[in-house]
Amino acid sequence: MKRNESSLYRAPTRVLRHAIAGVAAALVLGATAIPAQAAAPLKIGYSDWPGFVAFQIAIDKGWFKQAGVDVDFEWFDYSASLDAFSAGKLDAVGATNGDALVTGATGAKNVMVLLTDYSSGNDMVIAKPAVKSVKDLKGKKVGVEVGLVDHLLLDTALEKNGLKETDLTLVNAKTNELPQVLSSSNDVAAVGAWQPNAGEALKRVPGSKAIFTSADAPGLIYDAITVSPSSLSSRKADWQKVLKVWYQCVAYINDPKTQPDAVKIMSARVGLTPAQYLPLLKGTHLLDEAAAKKAYVKGAGLDSVYGSSTNADKFNVRNAVYKQSQDVSAYIDSSLTNAN
Repeated sequence: MKRNESSLYRAPTRVLRHAIAGVAAALVLGATAIPAQAAAPLKIGYSDWPGFVAFQIAIDKGWFKQAGVDVDFEWFDYSASLDAFSAGKLDAVGATNGDALVTGATGAKNVMVLLTDYSSGNDMVIAKPAVKSVKDLKGKKVGVEVGLVDHLLLDTALEKNGLKETDLTLVNAKTNELPQVLSSSNDVAAVGAWQPNAGEALKRVPGSKAIFTSADAPGLIYDAITVSPSSLSSRKADWQKVLKVWYQCVAYINDPKTQPDAVKIMSARVGLTPAQYLPLLKGTHLLDEAAAKKAYVKGAGLDSVYGSSTNADKFNVRNAVYKQSQDVSAYIDSSLTNAN
């Protein structure tokens, strides 16, 4: 990513002994009259997922300003946010760990410095009434946005039920279009989608149900704020402040006294009522600092972001999302989380 850097005024290392005192004084006054140029706001792309929408609390309450960091959160559809990051228009973006790998493999290198959550029910395989279980998907058509996170969820569901992707036919569609695909297509038996799209699919097709969710594979899908290496290098202290504010948001959501206000703010951002939004929040396991530190410990299982990302990398290569396996460790930076 190209960044505009302000030029720095360097004072001379030597002063001529015979300089006229009045000129020297004028120069000093002139220099002090020039204000220091403030750093540009950190541009962060976020989208409709509770682990990202939670930042709205800090935005509305002015917590970033209180923390001494200037941020500009820009709202996108999820896929569009990844495109904007890839185009160099953002310092960071909210993304799943698997999609962070995809973004990096296609040219936009990034580092996950903040783990916001893991999905614990909000990602779903939604099936029509005639489909009673994952095994019933054999020979049928399933809608999914190929290569994105709920394609991974679907593959995991199939594997756990003794099936392969070749046992069914994928219908590729954008995630926000999948509720309509399920309701309007007679031959699509199920779709894989995350909330709120999953909920919309359930609403559009009476009798439909979730036959597999991310709660059946906790840690399969982590969500993160992933940052361009150049922004992380030049603004590390500011990113540390962003982490501090995130944990303030998590505490505010988890506190029974303040949770109603938190849910009110989050639901307003996405046009839902608090009652509609609360179930979505419960399907997302937000990570406080202690939980994030545990997830950053290297391990092969899904309880570690390393193990989870390795699993996602294998999925991406297997499905030709990209050709070359990625160095997962290069995408993960726990230093800010472990700094305290």
